[in-house]
Amino acid sequence: MATTITIQQAAAATGLSIHTLRYYEKIGLIDPVPRQSNQHRMYRQEDLRWIAFLLRLRATGMSIQQMLRYAELRRLGEQLGSVSERKVMLERHTVALEAELLELQETLGILRDKVALYAGLEQKLKAAIDA
Repeated sequence: MATTITIQQAAAATGLSIHTLRYYEKIGLIDPVPRQSNQHRMYRQEDLRWIAFLLRLRATGMSIQQMLRYAELRRLGEQLGSVSERKVMLERHTVALEAELLELQETLGILRDKVALYAGLEQKLKAAIDA
């Protein structure tokens, strides 16, 4: 297995466009990607793991600005301030996500109740037509 992949392969593996990968690197969301002598980017497994984590954060509603802050702190390494702030960021995001999930579950319950109501009503109306 290759230890590095091209930007085209990284785009296919992550579902991001080549443009987005370049943009994320330009704004500092992704660390500078090592390049070959011909200046082509070569993504490593650790780059792909980081991108996968960013995609999870994004999918759960974390803003680009928050992700940028997290990336800044990550670059500082395992220093107490960096680790503590990252932990707090993720704790807050987790609490917000849990609240959102609870609200969605409540809404799902209401929708299921409505579907059951309409199913019952539909059966009554069909029975009345058949009678």
